[in-house]
Amino acid sequence: MTSPLASLIASGTKLWLDSVDPDLVRTNRARGATGATSNPIIISNLIESGRFDADLKEVLKDAALKSDDIAWKLTDDAVQAAQRVFLPVWEETKGNDGYVSFELDPLLEDASCELSVEEKAARYVELGKKWFAGHRNRMIKVPATPGGLAALEELCAASVTLNVTLIFSMRQYKAARDAVWRGAQRRKSLEHFKSVYSIFVSRVDVYTEKFVPELSPAAQGEVGIVNAKRIWHENQKFWSDKGTPLNQEMIFASTGTKKPSDPPWKYVEALAGSDIQTNPPATNEAVEQSGRTFSREVDKMPSAEVLADIDAKVDQQKLEDQLMKEGVAKFADPFKALLKLIGEKKAALASV
Repeated sequence: MTSPLASLIASGTKLWLDSVDPDLVRTNRARGATGATSNPIIISNLIESGRFDADLKEVLKDAALKSDDIAWKLTDDAVQAAQRVFLPVWEETKGNDGYVSFELDPLLEDASCELSVEEKAARYVELGKKWFAGHRNRMIKVPATPGGLAALEELCAASVTLNVTLIFSMRQYKAARDAVWRGAQRRKSLEHFKSVYSIFVSRVDVYTEKFVPELSPAAQGEVGIVNAKRIWHENQKFWSDKGTPLNQEMIFASTGTKKPSDPPWKYVEALAGSDIQTNPPATNEAVEQSGRTFSREVDKMPSAEVLADIDAKVDQQKLEDQLMKEGVAKFADPFKALLKLIGEKKAALASV
């Protein structure tokens, strides 16, 4: 009998894990996951677990290293470990799958950062080249902020493999995609050109429940899915005639449900059948225990009445502005917490 996650993969979905926890990577690879992504919260959880204490002690032998140096060293190590697990997938698919995403400095988007958009872009380019160098199956994760978007063409032209993240709207997606394609056309060859675009799903429905309560009951809770499917369809259409050897894909991110009354597989099921889902470990576990069989749903839309209600009542620019405001805080704050945690660990281990 096919397991629920196996049926999801059979429907056409590539399953990536929203974690680089070594244990979870192994477990989910065995279940069919073919890639992963990292962020500061994941690294913090690993440090808090005590499993990085030996690594920390080794790193702390270099007294010149600051907390942010240690954070990047530990992140790089964790991502590399996951890359080793998924490298066979990358080799088998000739670079079409098997990637692990590495997130660039979130503090560039902190409210306290005084750099201009141009200066942020230059920093993203510098960091992207640095952390990509020497890696085959690493993606560099860049946010769809003004500074991040402004860096994409140069990064892509420099043959950096990109995961554009923190996308909430069609406007952001198109701006990111067009910048990446301009960069790709500056390469000598498209042979190794691969890009993905991470559209956040469940946060959109959290937004509409709070800020667009006038939506009909049938439409409320469907906006994130409709938004993701529309952008997915646009992505399919755009790349269909570009002749790229590798697939340029959407990542359906933020697929864990936020509303207790929603089944944990709500977004997983609705977006099954194409491209990539980066599911949180708890969501994958719930899906695997659900006993459900998943089939292609990604190209199915709700009724015309529901779509008309969404289009009439949801202001896409207001949605993007609010979710980006929240998103950049969720982008930067965990890294600050990671630096604080490393400082505390340094003090504790130094006293042992």
